[in-house]
Amino acid sequence: MTQIEGVTLASRSDWTVLRPLLFESIGQTLEMVFVTMIVGGILGLVLGVVLYGTRPGNLFENAVVYRILDVIVNIIRPIPFIIFLAAMQPLTIKVIGTSIGTAAAIFPMIIMCTMATSRLVEQNLVPVDSGVIEAARAMGASKFTIVRTVLIPEALAPLILAYAFLFIGVLDMSAMAGYIGGGGLGNFAIAYGYQKFDQTVTWTAVIIMIVLVQVVQGVANAIAKHLLKR
Repeated sequence: MTQIEGVTLASRSDWTVLRPLLFESIGQTLEMVFVTMIVGGILGLVLGVVLYGTRPGNLFENAVVYRILDVIVNIIRPIPFIIFLAAMQPLTIKVIGTSIGTAAAIFPMIIMCTMATSRLVEQNLVPVDSGVIEAARAMGASKFTIVRTVLIPEALAPLILAYAFLFIGVLDMSAMAGYIGGGGLGNFAIAYGYQKFDQTVTWTAVIIMIVLVQVVQGVANAIAKHLLKR
């Protein structure tokens, strides 16, 4: 009898077997997504502020630094994540010690998330009214104080919406991580749905992902709306 990761073909749609695997997969997906969003989101915020700040005419104007960072982001960001996973395998092994599993999936996810976040942050900081920044500088505020108390707060609402959009991309990456044994809903849908021609399993994973996206997008919309009214 054929067996796939401990579940036999005879157990197809047997939810007494699949239910604990589903809950485990949900936990793995949440782990990958939230660790990536927290670490990659923070690193991306810093990198995005640096990209914005070093642009010509901005607070930390530095053409060389901006050009180098801009090129790095432009090289990494467009790479399809499934290819990026394969390309990062040697570095992942050196850093994590393995190229298989949830931790091995999170590492390249953080790098890709950092690059994507940095560009979103930069793009949402550019429209901030330069007059507000100049007023803060005229009042004697330091450059870092301006970033912390003026620049980011002024762009906070669109940044929250940008991070909600980013969540969808990170969730998509977590699904692809199933191809390297990263676990999660993507692996669950492939191993117990697609490979066993069980549409119920596949659509269960899809619906859970849709619900996750709707919840995050709804919360982000509510927060952004509240901030814009202030």
